[in-house]
Amino acid sequence: MRATFDNTYARLPERFFARQHPDPVADPALVAVNETLAEELGIDTGSITAAVIAGNEVPEGAEPLAQLYAGHQFGNWVPQLGDGRALLLGEVIDRNGQRRDIQLKGAGRTPFSRGGDGRAWLGPVLREYVVSEAMHALGLPTTRALAAATTGETVVREQPRPGAVLARVAASHIRVGTFQAFAARGDVDAIRTLTRHAMARHTPGAETVLDFFAEVVAAQARLIAGWMSIGFIHGVMNTDNTTISGETIDYGPCAFLDDYHGAKVFSSIDRMGRYAYQNQPDMAVWNLAQLASTLLPLIAPDDEEKGVEIATQALNAFGSHFRAEWLRLFRAKIGLITEETGDETLITGLLSRMSTSRADFTNTFRVLATTGDARALVTDAGAWESWAPDWQARVKREPGDPAATMLAENPAVIARNHRIEEMIEAAVAGDHAPFHKLMEVLAHPFHDGPDTAEYARPPAPDERVHQTFCGT
Repeated sequence: MRATFDNTYARLPERFFARQHPDPVADPALVAVNETLAEELGIDTGSITAAVIAGNEVPEGAEPLAQLYAGHQFGNWVPQLGDGRALLLGEVIDRNGQRRDIQLKGAGRTPFSRGGDGRAWLGPVLREYVVSEAMHALGLPTTRALAAATTGETVVREQPRPGAVLARVAASHIRVGTFQAFAARGDVDAIRTLTRHAMARHTPGAETVLDFFAEVVAAQARLIAGWMSIGFIHGVMNTDNTTISGETIDYGPCAFLDDYHGAKVFSSIDRMGRYAYQNQPDMAVWNLAQLASTLLPLIAPDDEEKGVEIATQALNAFGSHFRAEWLRLFRAKIGLITEETGDETLITGLLSRMSTSRADFTNTFRVLATTGDARALVTDAGAWESWAPDWQARVKREPGDPAATMLAENPAVIARNHRIEEMIEAAVAGDHAPFHKLMEVLAHPFHDGPDTAEYARPPAPDERVHQTFCGT
């Protein structure tokens, strides 16, 4: 793979990572290459081979390494996690001058594998490929999928599965858990080094550590508001899955809402609903509080109490950032660009009625955009009739074109859970056509047409996906 690498993370102190090459596989074969992304990264698409993506060949200039991090997993502290099945190949500068990581996920065991096999199977690899690219098409900050390859080997999970590797691209893979790993060791020098590195990479305008933290808080607030606006449930919002860049990362048991319900959970391991749809803003604040605690020695080195007070003030800004972005997005979803004091009540009134009716989240808003009449979806007795007149009166006060606003904000198609499961089942049987068709449709999520109608359809009762699973 011909790429120009400039690996700044590899130049950090050795205690930040473990250098290691990918483990070769038996019979690599490409499943997909994201040619548009490759061109954006300045990579010759013809040089992206199965051998490179599966880890049998290391590109010139790459410096493979597994990153160290720690984290809270479902609120439980784990002092050392790290890339147990992923290797950072290196960094490139894209055509927009932005630094991007290229990582191989499923590339074999590392010193951080904790007894795992270091491999991935085809289902989660294709799920992440599809959902991350769907998120990008929807305009949300996310890691990207550069390519996927099968390995010709079997991975054992609940049963034997075909092995695969995903080439993932990110603004960086620095997580809240990266800071936590060094805080747990009392290594203030490493936290200082990591903070300087992250500031230079992600918040170059920040003059102080507090400025850096404030920018991370704002980025996470915008990200979670974006998730809420499209009905996305991450499913595993641990601190090791919370990026400093403000990107969505690690699409494990993620899912999109079909029928709207705020307490909805899909992840099979989230038995207490910690990461339910409606809890995601609060969990983001919890995760950011853990980041703040690691930065206290830098924010106020000689006065921890003062540092806590200052960091808390910065953390509390999450609420105003989130509310402003949530209102902006949901206003647009019902056709509003201007602001009035009753808008939030109007939005929450619709969501409440959708919840009572178990209305399809995506289709309700899309029908509002296309017909202005969602009574067929908001079906609880009198629910539509008691809401619509206030909305219609409010829309009339808009100076622009509310329908155009709604069409631009409300997708016609999302990566529906049952479609993803169908795609995975076909791929395991050797048929990748459903994967490629799904990718084609999701690349244009705001397009309505006969070719997308089947993908906009909610699942039939026997197609419903009630649980999603981590790839490990």
